[in-house]
Order: sequence, then structure tokens, then C-alpha cells
Amino acid sequence: MYAYIKGTVTEIEAGFIVLENAGVGYQIYTPNPYAFNENEEYIVYLYQYVREDEISLYGFKTKEEKELFLKLTSVKGLGCKMALPMLASGSINGIIDAIERENVLYLKKFPKIGDKVARQIILDLKGKLVSKEEVYNHNFDELIEALKSLGYKTSDINKILKQINANDDIETQIKNALKLLLK
Repeated sequence: MYAYIKGTVTEIEAGFIVLENAGVGYQIYTPNPYAFNENEEYIVYLYQYVREDEISLYGFKTKEEKELFLKLTSVKGLGCKMALPMLASGSINGIIDAIERENVLYLKKFPKIGDKVARQIILDLKGKLVSKEEVYNHNFDELIEALKSLGYKTSDINKILKQINANDDIETQIKNALKLLLK
């Protein structure tokens, strides 16, 4: 199993790049080959796909992209050839957010992802892509921005966040936060 390869991009095609390392050119399928430049050196994080009739390398510019790809390919009914276009046309944060918020419509916008596969992605991955602290902070992003725009200091806002229900809608969160801040 390969972790990464460092080399020079010698060729860029629609679905892959050729990365030369020690005189060997590796054909690496990547979400967005045009994010690379020819004759430049890169570290590409690899996943080696091995099947009875195929051996392929999939490469990513960041470890985060690779990790999300591996999580997506662990979903029943979602292989490498379906996961790669998801990373090509969606941002990592956008995909994670769609899974955490159970946004089936966002996931269905990707090629070959229908209702059944989108729901399977949510079922298999919800809660496994972000830490509880990240979910907690993300649930309050909109509230924090609203309170800052009203002139409240970040330090004052952080003091009352633990007393706000993250599952309430934003209007209820703002009302409760204002009550607490006015005390």
C-alpha cells in the first residue's frame, strides 16, 4: 500500500495525471487533474485500488481529500469511480455538511448518485466525518455571527453558548441568547 508519492507531473489528461518518480511514470486518477501544473513537483497522497481485473492508483492533493474518498468508498454501492467525481465537483466541507445535515438533494447533484445511494451515504457516514466539537461549533456559527453583528463580544457570546440548545431553530437560539446576554 502506498501512502504518497513525490514527483513531477509530466502529463495531464481529462481523468488522470502522469507523475514521474525515479524515471517511472505513474498514471494516477485524480478528482481534478487540472489542479496540477505540468513540469511541477507535487506530493500526491495515494490509494491503490486492487481487483481481480484492475490495479489503479487514485491520488489527492491533501490528506483530507484522501480520507473523505476512503470514507465514501466504504459506503455500500459507492465505488471509486462514483466517489472521485464527488470530490471533483464538490468541496470537502460541502460534502461533509450535506451528510451531517442529511441533505439528499445536494448529494444527488453528483453524477450517478441517486436517491438510494445518497440515503446510504448519509446512513453510513453521518457523525463519522467530524468530531463532536466541530459539530457543536458549526451548529452555532450562524448564531455567533448574528450576535456579533448586534455588537456583542466573542468572549461574552462564548460564555452563554453552553446554555443554548443546538437543536433549536436560529430564531429561538437568538431569542434565548439575547435573554442570557441581557442578564
